[in-house]
Amino acid sequence: MALRDNFEIGSHSIKPGTRKTVDLPVSIMSDHTPVTLSVHVVHGRRPGPTLFVSAAIHGDEIIGVEIVRRLLRTASLKSMKGTLLAVPIVNSFGFMNHSRYLPDRRDLNRSFPGSATGSLASRLAHIFMTEVVMRSDVGIDLHSAAIHRVNLPQIRVTPSKAETMELAQVFRAPLTITSKIRPGSLRDAAQKNGVDILLYEAGEGLRFDEFAVRAGVSGVLRVMRHLGMIPHKKAKKKRVETIHATTSSWTRAAAGGVLRTHKNIGERVEVGDLLGVVSDPFGEHETEILAEYSGLIMGRTNLPIVYEGDALFHVAKIRSNIDAEAKIDALAKQLEEDILLDEDEII
Repeated sequence: MALRDNFEIGSHSIKPGTRKTVDLPVSIMSDHTPVTLSVHVVHGRRPGPTLFVSAAIHGDEIIGVEIVRRLLRTASLKSMKGTLLAVPIVNSFGFMNHSRYLPDRRDLNRSFPGSATGSLASRLAHIFMTEVVMRSDVGIDLHSAAIHRVNLPQIRVTPSKAETMELAQVFRAPLTITSKIRPGSLRDAAQKNGVDILLYEAGEGLRFDEFAVRAGVSGVLRVMRHLGMIPHKKAKKKRVETIHATTSSWTRAAAGGVLRTHKNIGERVEVGDLLGVVSDPFGEHETEILAEYSGLIMGRTNLPIVYEGDALFHVAKIRSNIDAEAKIDALAKQLEEDILLDEDEII
C-alpha cells in the first residue's frame, strides 16, 4: 500500500508513520527570547481525518495541558489513522505569567480569526487559524473555568453539522450543553471556515482536577475511535450517557459579604433550595442565596469574598426525570475503573 503524503505545517514536513514537535515562530519578547506556537504532529501511515486538540488558549486554564500530555502517551497512537495536531499551550505568554490574557491584555479567544499585521493577540490567532485549524477536519478545544471558579466537566457545542452533535454525544462528558457562539471566539472563526469544534470546559483555572482530566482524556479517545483514527475497544458494561441541556443561568449575590456555600457542582437543585448564605464579617446580617431555577449546578464560585451582583452558582436547566447526581457518580466510578484497567493507554 502506497504511503500517504507528508504532512506540511509551517516549514516542516512530517512523514507518514512518524511524529514530531514543530515550533512555529510567533514573536520575540522584549529580552530577545523567541516565542513559538508548539504543535505535536502525529501523522499516521494510513489515511483518515485530521483532528486538532488544543489547550491553554487562556493561559491560566491548565487542565487541558495535562489532558494533552496524557493523550500523547496513549499507546493507540502508534497505529493511528489520519493526523493528530496536539497543541497543549496556545497562549504561551499567558501560561508563563499564570494569566488568562496576553501581555497586551487582550483575550485571545475574542481575537479570531486574527490578522498577520494586527495586535499580538491577533497575530497569534492568525497563526493558529492558518497553521492548525484550517488544516483540520474537526477540533476539540480544552478549557477550564476562570480562577476562583470551578466547572463540572461539560461539552459546549453549537454545531453547523449533525455530525458535530454526534461527536458531542460520543465524548460523553457529564453534561452537554448547546451554547451560543461569541463573536471573535475560536469556535466562531472555525465554524465560518467549515471546521466545527467541541469546547470542553472542566475544573478551575491554575488547578488540576483528576476527575476533569480523566473525563477529558477519555472523551478525546472516544471521539478518535468514533472517527476511525484509533481501534475500538470492547465495552465491558453499559456506558453512562451525557446529560443534555439547552439553557443555563447564573444565580447572583443579592448582597456583598462572606459566602458560605451549601451546594457543589454536580448537584441537582430545585427552585427555592438553599445554595449558600452571604453574611457580613460580624454575622449580624445574613442573606440566603436561593435557587431561582431547577436544574444541575454546572459551575460555581470558589471565592468566599463576594460583592453584590457577583455570579455565584451556574445552573443548567435539565429535564425533571433525570437523576443527574446518580449519572455523574456512575461516570466517575467508570473513569476510575478505566484508568486502572487501561493504564498503558491513558497514563
